Amino acid sequence: MVSQADSLNAPGKDDHSGLKPAKKRLMSLDALRGFDMFWILGGEGLFAALLVLTGWSGWQWFDGQMHHSQWHGFTFYDVIFPLFIFLSGVALGLSPKRLDKLPFAQRIPLYRHAFKRLGLLILLGVLYNHGWGAGAPLDPEQVRYASVLARIGFAWFIGAMLVWHTSLRVQIFSAVAILIGYGLVQLFMPFPNGQTGQFTQTGSINAYIDTLLLPGISYQNRPLDPEGILSTIPAVVNGLIGVFVGQFLVKEQQTLSQLTGEWFKVICLFLIGVIFVGLGWLVDIVIPVNKDLWTSSFVLVTSGWSIVLLALFYALVDVLKWQKWAFVFVVIGTNAIIIYLASSLMNWQYFAQSLFGGVVNAAPESWQSILAVISLIAVQWLALLWLHQRKIFIRI
Repeated sequence: MVSQADSLNAPGKDDHSGLKPAKKRLMSLDALRGFDMFWILGGEGLFAALLVLTGWSGWQWFDGQMHHSQWHGFTFYDVIFPLFIFLSGVALGLSPKRLDKLPFAQRIPLYRHAFKRLGLLILLGVLYNHGWGAGAPLDPEQVRYASVLARIGFAWFIGAMLVWHTSLRVQIFSAVAILIGYGLVQLFMPFPNGQTGQFTQTGSINAYIDTLLLPGISYQNRPLDPEGILSTIPAVVNGLIGVFVGQFLVKEQQTLSQLTGEWFKVICLFLIGVIFVGLGWLVDIVIPVNKDLWTSSFVLVTSGWSIVLLALFYALVDVLKWQKWAFVFVVIGTNAIIIYLASSLMNWQYFAQSLFGGVVNAAPESWQSILAVISLIAVQWLALLWLHQRKIFIRI
């Protein structure tokens, strides 16, 4: 469980656990993963606090972006989950390896590792769901099995199987087939007591499948679980697109100098990201962008923004070498899974109040909100810094 490098959380190793090290170290990958997690750890409260502090109404728009869309539509907060899946795919793509030509005996440790990771993420997802002070119930019918961590696990597992056993052409075909096939299922697949083409919380085929096949309970006992069975399938594509980006980043540009080649990659990634976002909103005309349903248009829009963000971080951190500012996020990114889990299992508010409550309460009232947010982030970051300085990276 403890390692000096982890394929999902830490630098310095590829995503195959035991295969040859990644050809290229990307500090931007850790930084962007940390930036992604920063908002979950309490950063989403900054803009509401800034509104209280400054009174500027413009902060209301930014605060609105820190909440999930109510149903159809898209906010910045909607990209956080798919961005993490995308980045796990990038790590996988930085050093792709075919296993199908190896003797089966050499593959067994890797298969065992893949199944263990999947099982552990499902188990930890259950633990996260039932959270601080509650615990998973003994009655298996009252357990929520679907989770963010489980979806990350399935997306990585299926993506890894494709990368390990198929060509790049097959992987691209698989991603396209999943997106088109999933869209056609949502639009035209008939199901009992339902109407095709419904994108509602109770009337979609996703809700029918979850009600029929999902064990235990769903999120808030809804008919549709946002991490349900059917919507997990297109999440695989977010990871596969990350794989393609990772392979592109390590590809040497034979006709260009190293520096020119790096900027060529940045420009290409930015343009591809913009195209994906535009294509997603074009598909929105037929299939609405919807996080809970994880529609094909949602995959395209979130993958596009993920690529744009990676292009930005890659340019700043790995091309321009502006790395000092990124350290704040790298500390988070190298232990991202464990701090995400800890956000459910530990009462960080209590620690923040214990350490900084006196300072916060002594400050002017308009400053108290933002100081409370900063103190909440600070206690988590300091715990992660302690791990980082000792090169302890929790391995999942």
